[in-house]
Amino acid sequence: MMKPGKRSFTFEFKLEVVRRFVDGEVSALELAREYDLSSPKLVEGWVRAYRRDGEEALRPKPKGRPAAAPDPSGLSELDRLRAENLRLSAENAYLKKLRALREQG
Repeated sequence: MMKPGKRSFTFEFKLEVVRRFVDGEVSALELAREYDLSSPKLVEGWVRAYRRDGEEALRPKPKGRPAAAPDPSGLSELDRLRAENLRLSAENAYLKKLRALREQG
């Protein structure tokens, strides 16, 4: 027995379905049946995204987290020290605020 999995659809497939809906050829329900989609809501979501952001909204999005911040070793000494100074200033302000709150009760 196969496990039901999340199907993925190509950009071209989504665009074809959306264009047929937008052109008024067929309803979302008919498209869902014709293309064996799980729900007409899927088509409606694609159409909403298409109307809001155009074709780019139908393109696949990259998976996972964005790339990490640049390596600090690539920064100049002055930039590295400025960043450290900013971090330490924020830490100091946080600790002062924490101490004040504890003293209040």
